[in-house]
Amino acid sequence: MEIGSSSGNFKLYDRLELLEYQDKFVIKSVESPDQGFSICRREGNIEPLSDESSSGRPSKISTIYGVAGTIRLLAGIYVLVITSRKEVGSFLGYPVYRVESMKFLACNEALRYSNSQEKRDEAYFMTLLKTVEATPGLYYSYETDITLNLQRRCKLMEGWMSKSIWKQQADPRFVWNKHLLEELIEYKLDGFIIPLLQGSFQVAQLKLKNSPATFTLLSRRCTRRLGTRMWRRGANLEGDTANFIETEQLLELEGFRCSLLQIRGSIPLLWEQIVDLSYKPQLRVINHEQTPQVVERHFHDLFQRYGETIALDLTDKHGDEGQLSAAYSAEMQKLPNVRYVSFDFHHVCGNSNFDNLHILYDQISQEFEKQGYFLIDTDGNILEEQKGIIRSNCIDCLDRTNVTQSYLAQKSLNIQLQRIGVFTSTECISMFAEDYGKFRTLWAEQGDEISLEYAGTHALKGDLVRFGKQTVAGLLKDGMSALSRYYLNNFHDGIRQDALDLVSGRYTVSRNNPSPFQLNSFESFSYLPVASALLIGGLTVTTFTIQQAGRNAQQYVSSVVWAGVAAGVMALVKANGRQFCSRPRLCGLL
Repeated sequence: MEIGSSSGNFKLYDRLELLEYQDKFVIKSVESPDQGFSICRREGNIEPLSDESSSGRPSKISTIYGVAGTIRLLAGIYVLVITSRKEVGSFLGYPVYRVESMKFLACNEALRYSNSQEKRDEAYFMTLLKTVEATPGLYYSYETDITLNLQRRCKLMEGWMSKSIWKQQADPRFVWNKHLLEELIEYKLDGFIIPLLQGSFQVAQLKLKNSPATFTLLSRRCTRRLGTRMWRRGANLEGDTANFIETEQLLELEGFRCSLLQIRGSIPLLWEQIVDLSYKPQLRVINHEQTPQVVERHFHDLFQRYGETIALDLTDKHGDEGQLSAAYSAEMQKLPNVRYVSFDFHHVCGNSNFDNLHILYDQISQEFEKQGYFLIDTDGNILEEQKGIIRSNCIDCLDRTNVTQSYLAQKSLNIQLQRIGVFTSTECISMFAEDYGKFRTLWAEQGDEISLEYAGTHALKGDLVRFGKQTVAGLLKDGMSALSRYYLNNFHDGIRQDALDLVSGRYTVSRNNPSPFQLNSFESFSYLPVASALLIGGLTVTTFTIQQAGRNAQQYVSSVVWAGVAAGVMALVKANGRQFCSRPRLCGLL
């Protein structure tokens, strides 16, 4: 193991050498060349570094910056390595990096001995691994565990940071590559085991009346119900919800450290919204006998972790959203220890009345301020503790949720700065334009990043966070993002969901299981281009023949025929919309 500095804190190897031989890969530390391991390219067996490991001449030598884990498929093992990184700031004094690129090293020489179906399956699994390589928003540190928030860190026993990072009481909910690390942990390769966090990490330097301060925004995505916008909605039977994110706002100045936690997550009922080519697919609440237990499990877990919870429901109170909100409200009435607050964001705030959030704040301000925040001084003495949590949701838990959370974060920041003595009782962050601009920018960029991970596009309503109002440029950007979401959700996210189910371990590859790709019905991807071609061709020929229709009756008949073909194809596609969309093939919705 590598020990960093005189503090005795554990530090991972941060620069590795990858040597590629015909029969194996060798990975070893640049700083400590005797520390490393080899992986057989045929069976995928992992062995500690020995004198024989590096004998001979490698075909290629490259520098990598970490090993994110391994995954076993049908024909062998694949090793995920970090090929480029970027330092994006520091968390409590420890450098934090964002993964810029990754690649899988294939140890699948046994593929040549597989049968034809196994080769086809392996090819699709490898396609999913390519999707995994492009995963956005992955962060890590070589020197500390960034899955832990400040309040939890301060309550751990002394000496915990001398342990290897994966043993530092890491919160397993937020370790994106937890499943991939299992073999590295089994072989006790502690100096190489990097817990990756998916979410967002934003940092800015503030002046605050000539008091230099570091402002950090760190969002941690939960992996228990990992997925894409349309294929992971609501909760599973264990009470884990889709798009569950813990966001920590951290302020460091004059030796003080302040932390505010907020959480977001999909409405914790069993519900779905299956894509069917319509712009806004129908929401459906799944009637299940365990629904009350699911809701209770979810909020019991929150209470155990965060204390008393205020549940903010920002959904519409009419249409499909209204029915879902009503079902949520009915279940919440059965939980006496959770306060449920319904706030129709679109009705009250519209697209531009951001300041109307004060109506919501007036309803919860007393309890919100009582929940407080976490505060320690230069000596590490705890001055304040956060005693509860605000849980916000809309439908996607992206756009409306981000606007609301940034508003509450601003209120808490003012209280913190007044408590420390930087602000007087009449001052607030919005009175200092430069610092306020940085605050808003960080919240907007955080919203964009976590939206990109779940929906595939930047967040909508970003202008409300950045500027407090909607702009023309923002409306155009939102329009483009909405169209992109439509395309991705309908024609791409099925594959992306399969990739997430594979990398998270929700689906386990085994030769003993039947192939998940032997379909009993037609394959949507092969029929969609044909339907699209017929539709476009029919409309084109119809338009052309209509222009010629006045010349003779035959052209008129042709127009009618091609118009009928176009209308028939359109009706067929609409009636079977779900079948033409990209669907996950490895796991069910729950």
